[in-house]
Amino acid sequence: MDRFVIEGGVPLRGRVFISGSKNATLPLMAAALLGDGPTTLFNVPDLRDTRTMADVIRYLGADVRFEDHVMVIDPKGFQNAEAPYDMVRKMRASIYVMGPMIAKLGRARVSMPGGCAIGPRPIDLHLKGFSALGAKIDIEHGYVVAEAAKLHGAEFSLSGAAGSSVGATCNVLMAAVLAEGETVIHGAAREPEVCELIAFLRKMGAKIEGAGERVLRVTGVQSLHGTEHTIVADRIEAGTFMVAAAITGGDIIIDNAPLDHMDAVVSKLHEIGARVEQVPEGTRVWGNRENYSPTNIQTWTYPGFPTDMQAQFMALLSLVPGVSIIRETIYVDRFLHAAELNRMGANIQVLNGMATVVGVPKLSGAPVMASDLRASAALVLAGLAAEGTTIINRVYHIDRGYESIEKKLASLGGKVERVSDSAPDEPLALEP
Repeated sequence: MDRFVIEGGVPLRGRVFISGSKNATLPLMAAALLGDGPTTLFNVPDLRDTRTMADVIRYLGADVRFEDHVMVIDPKGFQNAEAPYDMVRKMRASIYVMGPMIAKLGRARVSMPGGCAIGPRPIDLHLKGFSALGAKIDIEHGYVVAEAAKLHGAEFSLSGAAGSSVGATCNVLMAAVLAEGETVIHGAAREPEVCELIAFLRKMGAKIEGAGERVLRVTGVQSLHGTEHTIVADRIEAGTFMVAAAITGGDIIIDNAPLDHMDAVVSKLHEIGARVEQVPEGTRVWGNRENYSPTNIQTWTYPGFPTDMQAQFMALLSLVPGVSIIRETIYVDRFLHAAELNRMGANIQVLNGMATVVGVPKLSGAPVMASDLRASAALVLAGLAAEGTTIINRVYHIDRGYESIEKKLASLGGKVERVSDSAPDEPLALEP
């Protein structure tokens, strides 16, 4: 099992390149199954999650080749309509194959994803959309079983208690593009990753209107073709490196940051006192913790503050003088990193989906345990700023969403070392 050993206290300086978006890549990989020919994806991040999704797609019968951030998916052999528990349990995003299964094969048997470290996340909105399109849905022995001789367009809403659902919007959209007639989806997610999927499906021949809006209109087509597409840069990785510069009092240039998708994150950094500025080389981020001020954060669906950046900002705010409040409205249990940050000397109290962060003068290195992907990133950031040595266990979590983060940080002067031993990795957490 791998762990990170971090010697903190070094301001980051230099230039870093942002990889392709994990959250955009996974639904596009599933959508490639809808085509009648091969699809080539460029700028694919080399992550545990992309390789896990490749294994799922291969299990379904398609051919997947992946080398040097280029992935070729040939759906010619896509005939298997079952995604078993042993595969889906490794990554909740495996549920994305359900839409293409129903649309292309007329049936699907997919393991229920179950719970995860950051709280319950049911797939009821996915099933609601499939049912509205004409699929018959049953739950049998922990599996969702869907059958549809033919899908028909329909009008329905995918808005839930926590707002719109990215996963449900993507999954149902993949089924709707091959449904007969027109589909109108109200309460659609507006996240950039959804817009990326829409752009990709349009390249394949789909007819979709309303990208970036709450209402999507889909005119079904009889077939789609393979295509080529370059994955957008990862806004969460870019945000994480922005916080890395801010928390260490560093000065870095971020190459390829998708600033058009990051207004909420950049706004909060400015509010705290860090600076973000576009320069000819990319996006410059710098700051001095002595000049920072507390702030309040509430996560929400796009264009609100992303839940995937909540943990990283908690690490930063733990060192900002004064009291900051973080309200988590998407996944109310997504605060497991707070206890680990407190082990490093932070002063964080969590109650009923809200964290009160009282800034402390310093953090001290300590052995800590990562609970999920973004919690891992928060602990890395805290370790970079802490005095002494921080040891982060279970870094397989961070490998799910950050490509070679220790090498990128080292290129900026961070003292981060990956240490391996003979113990096998533990089962992957079920998270986004």
